[in-house]
Amino acid sequence: MKIAMLGSGNVATFLSKSLIQAGHPVTQVWSRNPNNAIALALEIGSDSITNISSILADTDIVIIAVNDDGIENVASQIPKNPNQLILHTSGTTSLQVLENYTSNCGVLYPLQTFSKQDNVDFSVVPLCLEGSNPGVLTQIKTLAGQLSNNINEVNSQQRALLHISAVFACNFTNHLYHIAQKILEDAGLNFDLLHPLIQQTNDKVMLNKPSEVQTGPGKRNDEQTMLKHLAILQAQPNWQDLYQKLSQNIVKIHHLS
Repeated sequence: MKIAMLGSGNVATFLSKSLIQAGHPVTQVWSRNPNNAIALALEIGSDSITNISSILADTDIVIIAVNDDGIENVASQIPKNPNQLILHTSGTTSLQVLENYTSNCGVLYPLQTFSKQDNVDFSVVPLCLEGSNPGVLTQIKTLAGQLSNNINEVNSQQRALLHISAVFACNFTNHLYHIAQKILEDAGLNFDLLHPLIQQTNDKVMLNKPSEVQTGPGKRNDEQTMLKHLAILQAQPNWQDLYQKLSQNIVKIHHLS
């Protein structure tokens, strides 16, 4: 199958490479930034286009891999072609956005965090699929099964909830790592000191429910320790507020529920 990739970011890059490895050439790349489209096209051996209207008529699948707020605008510019399947890769955007423009559409959402410098094994990435009709869903499943061993049918509402969960589990956690790093650096200490603790926590949560392996002053309802921590964070009121709210939530779950 011939594929056009609309987007040049992390998802577009990893997905393009995985599609090519599976034997599906990405023949065209478009991006809002033409230079980014050229860069990705050169990297994967494709052609860059400056206008969405230039998508070739014999393209089998058009994949929209842009920011959520740009999906509908991009979809509205794709030339009408009943023979083409249109997909987006968003975690929160409803399938309805594409159905406004075509009846032959679906979602191929990879549940993973991507950075261009990382090596990600796409074969284990959960792919969350939705199709505008059973025939389309079967087509998407066939394609997805050539990219990953972890295939899941997920409707738009479930996908939005899944994305929120991923933000809590990944994005917020990484932000908390950043705060921990800054606290240590300001004290002349190295973030590497936390690596064994982080690894142990990650290992435990892979085998248990998170609530069952919760530790720390909030879990113990250790008020004196929490007050001392809040005093230490007095110079950083945003971090102090975040610490207090998270601690109160942990106390509520383990002591007041």
